[in-house]
Amino acid sequence: MNDSTTVIPSTRPSDAVTAMVDHVLALAGTWTRWDGVPAHVDDRVYTPHKAIRRVADHLVDHLAELEARLAGEEPQPDHWHASASTTDADRAPFTAEDLDEARSRLTRLARIWANRLDALTDDQLDHSPGPGWSFRRLALHLTESAYYADAVGDLS
Repeated sequence: MNDSTTVIPSTRPSDAVTAMVDHVLALAGTWTRWDGVPAHVDDRVYTPHKAIRRVADHLVDHLAELEARLAGEEPQPDHWHASASTTDADRAPFTAEDLDEARSRLTRLARIWANRLDALTDDQLDHSPGPGWSFRRLALHLTESAYYADAVGDLS
């Protein structure tokens, strides 16, 4: 989809991204109780590890797109298997150590996003270079990553 000139009024895009990560990590805080039974949602299978992987992959993928477009380069196509693939690692128990790693990983990715988005002007956010969504729309799209964590849910 190419709506690079669409202006979407909202809160700061950085706030939307960090709030999504906060939501994911709040749910992940309950996943050390996971019983090993995957959640089946919308013809897909979700586990705690898969949810964290998908959120991180989504953040990395679109960050690479944003940075390439700012540099005047063609974004590199992603080759993620996305949510269609559930690996053996996705089915592993989700331990307190995994939660700590997820917190470190996702918090850092959210800060990178927030720092990058906050450094852009409103014009850059709303009229971003290259084909694709505006960077404001891209940031709001990232909030849809909460879907993966919501699929696993609150296990407390």
